[in-house]
Amino acid sequence: MARLIARRFVGALAVVASVIVVTFFLTRALPADPAVYFAGIGGTKEAIAAMRVKLGLDRGLLTQFFVYVRALAEGDLGHSLTTGHPVLDDLARRLPASMELTITALALAAIVGLPAGIAAAIRPNSWLDHLIRLVATFGVAIPTFFMGLMLLHVFYFVLGWAPPPLGRLGSFAVPPPHVTGFYLIDSLLSGDLSTFFAAIAQLALPALTLALFAVAPLARATRAAMIEVLGSDFVRTARAIPLSRAKTLFIYALGNAMLPVLTTIGMVFSFLLGANVLVEKVFGWPGVGSYAIDALIPQITRRCRVSSCS
Repeated sequence: MARLIARRFVGALAVVASVIVVTFFLTRALPADPAVYFAGIGGTKEAIAAMRVKLGLDRGLLTQFFVYVRALAEGDLGHSLTTGHPVLDDLARRLPASMELTITALALAAIVGLPAGIAAAIRPNSWLDHLIRLVATFGVAIPTFFMGLMLLHVFYFVLGWAPPPLGRLGSFAVPPPHVTGFYLIDSLLSGDLSTFFAAIAQLALPALTLALFAVAPLARATRAAMIEVLGSDFVRTARAIPLSRAKTLFIYALGNAMLPVLTTIGMVFSFLLGANVLVEKVFGWPGVGSYAIDALIPQITRRCRVSSCS
């Protein structure tokens, strides 16, 4: 066990090191000169040279890399060019919003996906099994941003059931006192039910969008694990004793099938953290994903303008 943990830890360090190296050298491979960008389009040669010294671009590439790694080790991610605040502070403010959205979506996906997988495993190759697999495949095949736009069009513009996509709360709602950063939990802790229901209304569509993406892998993993366990010797023995169908299914079969399902849930959670980038942008959700897009798009546009790229 200790050897396995050490091997996994070394592998994780190798991945982190690779990400750091690739990130550094890719940013240096961009065609535009950052000093020209920061000095402005009308910047003089002297201003550009001074900016290169200020940014440390006058040093050698290896020196810049070691300075970059040292800043990361110290937890210094610099200041955001979009907000002007330290990046760590911005991430700390926005991370609870992304986590609340992701955890809610994962809970919705588990509530739907696990029973669907169990029902499909009980009656394999039946019309119910085919229907569940078809619906799950449909949900994972549609891009999340398109699904979000479609749900927003139907439930907000056509039916008028959903509130406008203005973030975590509507225009007239006041955020609850900060405890955990999760508006649902903080509003309950403060006893503010109006804010709680307002937060649920804003959270419903983006969480549903992500949940539809996550239902398919959870349903498939549950179905495969349950089919394998239901064909095992101990389940056949439990049926022959005989134990009740519910006890055999939900205690013996489901209990032994949950290990691969829990592994899949962990993988799906990581997928949702990446998939919520565009979902946050579609619904105006103030999370880490929308923060990354807001910081990236203006810089790409300005660098392209400076370097005259098309």
